[in-house]
Amino acid sequence: MSIFNGEGEAAPLDQEAFDLWAEIVPRDRIYAFNAKENFWQMGDTGPCGPCTEIHIFHGDEAPGDANREGRFGPAYEDSRYTELWNLVFMQFEKRDDGTMVNLPRPSVDTGAGLERLAAVCEGVSTNYATSLLAPLVAKAKELAGADPTKNLGPGESPFQVIADHARATTFLIADGVFPDRAGRSYVLRRIMRRAIRYGTSVGLDQAFFHEVCAKVIEDFGEDYPEIRERAATIDEVVRTEEEVFRRTLDRGIRRLDGALGDLDDDAVVFPPAVAADLYDTYGFPIDLTGVICKEKGLSLDEPAVEAEVRRRQEQSGGGKLGSDTGIADVYFELSHEHAKRFAFVGYDHEVVGDAEVLAIVSQGLVALEAGAGTEVEVIVDRTPLYAESGGQVGDTGWLRGQDGLAVEITDTQKPTGDLHVHRGVVRSGHLRAGTRVRVEVDHARRAAIRRNHSATHLLHHALREVLGPHVVQKGSLVAPDRLRFDFAHGKPLTAEQRQEIERRVNAAVLDNRASSTREMSLPEAKDAGAIGLFGEKYGERVRVVGIGAESVELCGGTHVFRAGDIGLFTILSEAGIAQGVRRIEAVTGMGALAEVQRSQEVLSEVAGELHAASIDEIADRIRRLYADLKTRDRTIADLRRKLTTGGPAADTVVDVDGIKLLAKQVEVADPKALRDAADALRDRLGSGVVVLGAAQNGKATLLVAVTKDLAGTRVHAGKLVGALAAHVDGRGGGRPNLAQAGGSNVGGLPEAIRGAEEALRAHVGA
Repeated sequence: MSIFNGEGEAAPLDQEAFDLWAEIVPRDRIYAFNAKENFWQMGDTGPCGPCTEIHIFHGDEAPGDANREGRFGPAYEDSRYTELWNLVFMQFEKRDDGTMVNLPRPSVDTGAGLERLAAVCEGVSTNYATSLLAPLVAKAKELAGADPTKNLGPGESPFQVIADHARATTFLIADGVFPDRAGRSYVLRRIMRRAIRYGTSVGLDQAFFHEVCAKVIEDFGEDYPEIRERAATIDEVVRTEEEVFRRTLDRGIRRLDGALGDLDDDAVVFPPAVAADLYDTYGFPIDLTGVICKEKGLSLDEPAVEAEVRRRQEQSGGGKLGSDTGIADVYFELSHEHAKRFAFVGYDHEVVGDAEVLAIVSQGLVALEAGAGTEVEVIVDRTPLYAESGGQVGDTGWLRGQDGLAVEITDTQKPTGDLHVHRGVVRSGHLRAGTRVRVEVDHARRAAIRRNHSATHLLHHALREVLGPHVVQKGSLVAPDRLRFDFAHGKPLTAEQRQEIERRVNAAVLDNRASSTREMSLPEAKDAGAIGLFGEKYGERVRVVGIGAESVELCGGTHVFRAGDIGLFTILSEAGIAQGVRRIEAVTGMGALAEVQRSQEVLSEVAGELHAASIDEIADRIRRLYADLKTRDRTIADLRRKLTTGGPAADTVVDVDGIKLLAKQVEVADPKALRDAADALRDRLGSGVVVLGAAQNGKATLLVAVTKDLAGTRVHAGKLVGALAAHVDGRGGGRPNLAQAGGSNVGGLPEAIRGAEEALRAHVGA
């Protein structure tokens, strides 16, 4: 035990705590320490008080050394002791001047480590040997080919990290956190990547982390059923992250090893600019670079690396994606003032005939009235207009009143709480606070939004049926002209999967089941099989929407009355937008019909151009056409080579100090054909140098090819072509056996070819 020795502090020795402990344990096991060890305070000022702690001694016999002189016990980094429990006697308030006064209602703030308690109760020496973590450590060892029953001493650490991080990963993903670049998502990514890297250090060179996470689900799933329910999602996310990170790790470590090898032997600091390159080019985590540098005895200024990355992003225009704007105080004030008078009635009505104007906001300030042409934000006591929320865009419509008042509403937003703010322009008349108005939704636009929102639910359900239960919503947009749905999945859809998803959605539409909307508690919704957006926070009562026969989701949006109201559904596109996240864009109703008609029109036009009897023949005609084009390309390239290499080679070959030189200008527009020609001519020479010149796309190109017996010993192609490049106002270089130059002066090509002999002689004699 340890207690507070208040010598020189606000209180003397905590005799009361000492006496109480002395009733339980021998006095020589009770240590008295100063404020640094046994006085707790939350800051320079505020509640504080002495504390007493329970420590566990790891040994065969009790130490009994509390009264000995010297540096013994838990306050002196003595590894034999582990703190188990801390009790803070919160009895003082520390003030700015350093004085402390008694709290009117003192209390005890107590806390113990669950896993440390488990270790004590189970009679083991570390948290990792408890029944909570030992099976996970054993699983990691088993995967690495180590003996699961044997303690590896210092080599145990990697397996402990893997076990601890696998447990955290499993629960975070089950709670709706996915690895990403910011906030808690970045924390998850870091612990996953740290565990994976520790795995590679013990020979786990193939994906393994998902198997340890599966062990977490097996061991903890009975007490935490949510991780069992989301097992497929956890497996998919962990597999995808490890596959991507392993590629990053391999590339980055090769580059990092090279950079470490380039440092001076006496270097103690790793260059921040190089670490920034690793992050920019390879996606190699900055903190991981820091860990590896530390292992090599080097320091890394991580804040300096992050600053360098930000500087580069700003230079490239990628530093800011947009500016965050806070919610204006006026909205909080209006929400507080009118919260009890406001109601949204848009689920059941699209018109409110007699609403009161509660407030008008113009140019960020509350106004009593607004005339024609004024941009306004209007709050009414009852509205059918839906405010943008949950991916569904805000409604548009009209406010109309006496004396010709007409306000066009161009958007509806919810800046705070349930406060609906109608943004628009006064088109005619005069708008005044306190007057009565008719509020009407744009019916056609609302109907289109309903179709797309309900189709989004059917799409979500179809994706889970076709791809698996790991599919969860990652975001959405429901607009009148289209829908967009982002979901967790690591691979592109196949053509068959895309067609099956469309088929299932349209089958539900044709079934034409009535939609249902119910309000219930969150546990009741889960029991009903409702799907909720991961990471979303719900209240005690939730709105559950059923579309078609089986789609049931928590949702606050507006929906069709029957599934058949959606009309036709068709997918426009499917693509990846982030690691492990795919996006589908689709249309419904008349938008889907227009898309089908447009596709038919394009196909009919293509069929006509290909002289196909029907659309069904298009694919076969295109394949045949493509094969014909490839054959023609090969024929053309072959003819070019023959034209380039044909003719009496002896007429153009000269001897330069015992080296055969063939220099000529050719009519070739294809760079590959030019290289092929140079190779063919070089082979015909057996030993020598080939210089070719050609005009390509209005620019001059020179190519020098040298046979193996001369390349790098007597002739360097890169240096020779560099000398010739001046004739075409250009520059160039390359390998000893093959080099190329380009220039803007096409008229200089003949002079370059004529000058090849003199240039080679000068090069050989240099």
